Amino acid sequence: MIRVLIAALVVLLIATFPATWLLMLFLGNVGLGLSYWGTLPLGILVSALLSGASASGAAIP
Repeated sequence: MIRVLIAALVVLLIATFPATWLLMLFLGNVGLGLSYWGTLPLGILVSALLSGASASGAAIP
C-alpha cells in the first residue's frame, strides 16, 4: 500500500511538472518569486483543467 502511494505521488509530480514549470516562468516574469512547491497547487489545478478540456465528449449525450 505504501509503495502504491509513493508511486502515485511520483506520477503526480511528473505529470504536473510541465504546467507547474510554465506557471513558475510566468509568475517569475510578473514579479512573484514562487518556488516549485509554492506553484505546485496551481500547477495541479491547471493540469486537471487541461486534461478535462482535452478529453473527448463521449460521455455527454
